[in-house]
Amino acid sequence: MTVGEARPGYELWRPNRAKSASLTTRLLVVALLVGSAALMLIIVFGGWSALNGGFTWTLISLAYAVVYLVLAWLTWRWSRGALTISVALGVLLLIFSAVGAGTWFARNKEGFAEPILPSPVLGTLMVILMLVQIVLIIAASIAFRQEWHVEEERPISSSTTDPEPGPASPSAA
Repeated sequence: MTVGEARPGYELWRPNRAKSASLTTRLLVVALLVGSAALMLIIVFGGWSALNGGFTWTLISLAYAVVYLVLAWLTWRWSRGALTISVALGVLLLIFSAVGAGTWFARNKEGFAEPILPSPVLGTLMVILMLVQIVLIIAASIAFRQEWHVEEERPISSSTTDPEPGPASPSAA
């Protein structure tokens, strides 16, 4: 038998995926990834006219947003590997956001070109993005510890609450 296949008359069951904590954490991680991608796009297009090397940074930001959306999709499909990559990219984006937030606030002076969105708004969005990344790192780390990958075999006629009929179960009599 290969990995991921059950014996005849049995099915694979992933008990940790049915827990409400796992479902909630998965939804939170997906929402944070999608929200981060949306914030990145708002910041990039809101500050497009003020970005030095705007086209290059726009491509990098678009690629980062696409990667975050792919990670959200993979997390929705219960991929634990996507969680570790989300943590790593979240730390990287947290660092970039921490460096970039101050520069947007520093642009609120005479002589700087004003982007589509005001510079203080873009700086505030960068701070929000930093906070979202902190929560994403924590949530993805918690989700990784929930053991989504654990599989058990159970008879096909079993329910999720009673994997094997026991002496107290009515079906055993």
